[in-house]
Amino acid sequence: METKSSSSSANLVDQLVFPGDVVLDLSSMTNHTIKLGGGLRQDCDAISAMKAGILRFSKPNKYWVENSQKRYVPRVEDSVLGIVVDSRSDNFLVDIKGPAIAFLPVLAFEGGTRRNIPKFEIGTLLYLRVVKANPGMNPELSCTDATGKAAEFGTLKEGYMFECTTGLSRRLLSSPPCPVLDALGKKLSFEIAVGLNGRVWVNAASPHTTILVANAIINSETLSGAQQRIMVEKLLQKIHIICWFCHCNLVSFPAHEVRHQIPILLKGEHSPLTEGHDRLSTPSYLM
Repeated sequence: METKSSSSSANLVDQLVFPGDVVLDLSSMTNHTIKLGGGLRQDCDAISAMKAGILRFSKPNKYWVENSQKRYVPRVEDSVLGIVVDSRSDNFLVDIKGPAIAFLPVLAFEGGTRRNIPKFEIGTLLYLRVVKANPGMNPELSCTDATGKAAEFGTLKEGYMFECTTGLSRRLLSSPPCPVLDALGKKLSFEIAVGLNGRVWVNAASPHTTILVANAIINSETLSGAQQRIMVEKLLQKIHIICWFCHCNLVSFPAHEVRHQIPILLKGEHSPLTEGHDRLSTPSYLM
């Protein structure tokens, strides 16, 4: 009986599950410690799904349900991108796309004391860690890792932030790296910060590189690994055509002609930048 239950649970990994489906039987796993991720809950000895999605497993012992949704439910140890919306004497109020505004204590920084409280303007983008996420309470955030060090957390300056589904953001943080980031990293130099709350920040030396990386990530959500690599190659080829055309043909145009030529190039029916990529946005810096 134990073998059958264990085998049945293993067979559900990477399979579609629905709310109420029992995915694990703890009575057959008495010598194992299980860590539950999003979309799962424990009811006595049964672990059941709370949402529809794909049951995933990562070594050594973590299970979760992977799905794509725009609504984010905070969980402890999640890395998120937050926007400062207000400041108080003891904490900052931060929007993390959750059901409630989160708060960031003014001392939740490496070496934080009352004498060196940071000052953030409204709208500042921060990379944060969720330290408390109790139902019915505002989530608590921190700008340090579990050891109290700043690590990668803190203010994200310049760059471009966009939103995606929580499923895509989780895939971007997977190991080994997802195909789209692997393909982009071999050709381009850029910085990226991914929040499990469905926000992604990208920064590069040039605006067109930033736009290319952002659009490649957005377009990759419904593509297979091979399709993602092909898409990146096509985007790189087309952006090189745009840069070459602008350099060779537009630099000598009078100002009034440039204003007419660029919209035709970018918005035309056969624009190299938009053909075959409906979700690819027009670079505003060229308009």
